[in-house]
Amino acid sequence: MNSTTAASTSASPAHTGTGHLKKVLGPVQLWGIAVGLVISGEYFGWSYGWNTAGTLGFLVATVLVATMYTTFIFSFTELSTAIPHAGGPFAYARRAFGPTGGFVAGFATLIEFVFAPPAIALAIGAYLNVQFPGINPKWFALGAYVIFIGLNWIGVGIAAAFELFVTVLAIVELLVFMGVVTPGWTMANFVANGWAGGSVLNGAAVAGIFASIPFAIWFFLAIEGAAMAAEEARDPHRTIPIAYTTGIVTLVVLAFGVMIFAGGVGDWRKLANINDPLPQAMKAVVGDNSGWLHMLVWIGLFGLIASFHGIIMGYSRQIFALARAGYLPRYFAGLSPRFDTPHRALLAGGVIGVIAIFSDEWVQFGGQTLTANIVTMAVLGAIVMYLISMAALFKLRRSEPDLLRTYRAPFYPVFPAIALGLGVVCLGAMVWFNGMLTLLFIVLMAAAYGYFLLTSGQRKAAAPDEMLSSPTTSA
Repeated sequence: MNSTTAASTSASPAHTGTGHLKKVLGPVQLWGIAVGLVISGEYFGWSYGWNTAGTLGFLVATVLVATMYTTFIFSFTELSTAIPHAGGPFAYARRAFGPTGGFVAGFATLIEFVFAPPAIALAIGAYLNVQFPGINPKWFALGAYVIFIGLNWIGVGIAAAFELFVTVLAIVELLVFMGVVTPGWTMANFVANGWAGGSVLNGAAVAGIFASIPFAIWFFLAIEGAAMAAEEARDPHRTIPIAYTTGIVTLVVLAFGVMIFAGGVGDWRKLANINDPLPQAMKAVVGDNSGWLHMLVWIGLFGLIASFHGIIMGYSRQIFALARAGYLPRYFAGLSPRFDTPHRALLAGGVIGVIAIFSDEWVQFGGQTLTANIVTMAVLGAIVMYLISMAALFKLRRSEPDLLRTYRAPFYPVFPAIALGLGVVCLGAMVWFNGMLTLLFIVLMAAAYGYFLLTSGQRKAAAPDEMLSSPTTSA
């Protein structure tokens, strides 16, 4: 099969407009999406890892996770260039393992991308609450959904241009943060109480490292979402590798920089259980009324907005692709008649996210904050998807050796094997330390699988999709 048929997927009758996503994205825009999807992870969420592991224990966890992500992305890029499909991992797993494999990858990705935005929206609310303490942060979070669903609705070209703009601003702001706090940074602050349990040889320290893994993953979570824009990319065989390889390098450098600089400016324990660690870290150096602090709050919002906006783009494409293939009701595969964007999918993910934001009154697990629990749920979905994606890479290398691969994973099979092995370690640690959330994840997947079993007719009625078919799998 010629893999240049990225947009060969036919529109189902539920579609309106042209029935196709527009090819408007170049390599710089895709880089902006890849980095922008993730960059909020540098602004918040990760510091919860200090709560369980300490600064030094969390540093170990982050090295482990960064290794997994680097090897994963260099391997995942082979799949995204050979099969440039809006479903991303769903398409790769279905092609490799058939409809059931597609279900597992597709719905795990959906959990990741639907649960990540409410966590980011809550952080946006927390940042704005610094400036407007009289307003409930949840109302800011709700407003963020309304604004950025609307922006994604009006077109991917405009949305991607905005994403690139806010991503660049967010990177500049992180560099400014590091520069401003440097005079107050000391190694003594960073290493003080750096291991859970007080010693690296202590069992509590080892347990803390593994318990902190979800928050280390948050540094990089969702970079794979750029693959969901593949159908909207010009020349995906060239643009996707450029975006992914430069994107992961950018994020690794920023993740370690932010964590190390924030941890050495005072008592890091004050930052370990909050949604706005960077403004609070900067306060320790410049005081409450510094212009630098206000700049960080306002410009720092761009980092959160970049990820929030990008992940909304990602979940809408995932819902659209699943509905187009018959895994969700065909209604959600509809495109806006005016903008050719998946407007119904945008709204569906938004409804779930808003419910999650306001769920803390009746959902509590493990004594963690609502944000920490939402982060963990998103990470569970991500890790399951990473594992099946690497398995699909190995399977397709064997079953379809002639598949056009303009980019091949370097050091194959070592890199994908490292990503797969570390992914198994991460999943095991998360299941061990998050039993109730794992049970909730299993219940959600089981309910989705029940729907999958009852709706085989939808998949048979879906329009043919060459990207999901292969000589060795059933469509």
